[in-house]
Amino acid sequence: MATHYVIVGSGVAGVTAAEVLRSRAPDAQVTMISAEAAGFYSRPGLAYYLSGRVPERQLLLRSPANLRDLGVRWVQMRVNEIDVTNRRIKLADGQKIPYDRLLLATGSRAMPSDLPGSELEGVCYLDTLDDARNLVQRARRAKAAVVVGGGITALELAEGLHARGVHVHYLLRSDRYWANLLDTEESRLVEDRLRADGISIHYQTRIRQALGSRGKLEAIETEAGERIACQILAVAIGTRPQIDLARNAGIKVDRGILTDTTMVTSIPDILAAGDVAQAYNPILGQATLDTLWPTARNHGYAAAHTMLGDPQPYQRHVAMNVTLLAGIPTTIIGAVGSGSDADLVAIARGDSETWRHAHANWVVVERHDVNRIRLMLGERSISGAVVMGDQSLSHTIQRLIRTQADISPIRATLMQESHAVPKLLADFAASLEHLHGNHAPH
Repeated sequence: MATHYVIVGSGVAGVTAAEVLRSRAPDAQVTMISAEAAGFYSRPGLAYYLSGRVPERQLLLRSPANLRDLGVRWVQMRVNEIDVTNRRIKLADGQKIPYDRLLLATGSRAMPSDLPGSELEGVCYLDTLDDARNLVQRARRAKAAVVVGGGITALELAEGLHARGVHVHYLLRSDRYWANLLDTEESRLVEDRLRADGISIHYQTRIRQALGSRGKLEAIETEAGERIACQILAVAIGTRPQIDLARNAGIKVDRGILTDTTMVTSIPDILAAGDVAQAYNPILGQATLDTLWPTARNHGYAAAHTMLGDPQPYQRHVAMNVTLLAGIPTTIIGAVGSGSDADLVAIARGDSETWRHAHANWVVVERHDVNRIRLMLGERSISGAVVMGDQSLSHTIQRLIRTQADISPIRATLMQESHAVPKLLADFAASLEHLHGNHAPH
C-alpha cells in the first residue's frame, strides 16, 4: 500500500513539503487539508494588496486546482483532532483521514484584542486574505481608522489604510516606533515619513475601550480619556502559533510546537514546520520561533525529506527580512535587538527571535539622508545589521555575518571612520572573494 502523507495547512511550509513529496515519491499519496478556500497565497503580499499596489490575483500562488494538478488531494475543512494512537485525524465534518506521516503546518494567527468592545463590527486584523478583503471593503466607507501595534504589520495597516483614503491615527505604547529593534534615529526616520504623509502618531497611548452602538464601532477611548472617532480599529499586537491541535494530542509544545533540527516533534511520525514550529537552534542552544517566509520554506523542505526517510537537518540561515518602512527599503539582518520592548507580547509576522539575541556589541553607523547602515560588531565578526535606503550592500553584509568573517583587519577603521563603512565593507568582501577564489561562499 502506498505511503500516505498528510499535511495540515496550505502555507509556504506545507506547500513546499507537498512539492518535495510529490517529486521524490511519485507513487505516494499526499493529502493537504486547510480551512482556507484560496489555497496557497502570499501572506507577505497582503499589505501590498491593502495599499492597492498589487491586485488580488497576484497574491494567489497555488489554487486548489493547481494543487490537484500536482497530484495532491485537496480537502477544505478544519481539523478538530489528531488520534495519535490510531494515526488518523478527525475533521470538523466528522470525516476521519488516516496517515502514515503527518506534517503540522498550521501557521500562526493574529493575537486577538482583549479590549472591551473588541467584538464590535469594525475591529479588524491583517492576517488572512479574507481579512485583507474585509479591510479593503471597509476602507471604502470609512473616514478614520485607529491602528495599534508596534511592528511591521501595524505599519503596513497604517500605510495601507492611508493609501485607501482613510485618515489614520497610529497609536504607539512606546515613545517611538519599533523600539525593540530600531534605534532612535531609525524610528524617527520612519515616523517623519508617516507624519509627512498625513498619518497622526500618538505616542505612549493605550486604548481603554472600543465604543459603538448597534454592534458597530464608532470610536475608541484612550486610557487618558481621549475619544477618537473611527470606523476601523486595526489591531496588530503580535501573532500566536496555532498549537492547540498538537497540544490536545499530547505533542510537546512551548509557544510553538517543539521540534528537533529535522522538524520531528515529540511523536516520531508527526512533524511540524513553518510559523508553528519552534525548532531547536544548536547555535543558541534553545528552540526558537521564526515567522519569516524563507524559514518556513526551508522548514517544509527539511520536513519532507524527514518524512521520506532521508532526514536532513533544517538549514538555518542568517535571519534576514527585506521590507518597506514608511516607503524606506529596510533590511534587518542577524542579531540587532535587545528584546527589552514591553510592547512585545508575542512574535510578530515577518519576525525572527534570532534578532533579539544581540550581545554586547559596538554599533557603527553610516548615514546620509535615508541611506543608513547600522552594524552590530562583535570582537571579531559582525552579528547583525539594519540597512535603510540603498540596499546594494545587504547581501554582502548577510554573507559576512553568515560566514562569520573575521573583520579584525578592518574593525578599528570601522570604529573610527564610520563614514567609510560602505566602501570599506565592499572592498573587504571583495578581497575575501579574491582570496578564496571560486570557493568563496555566496
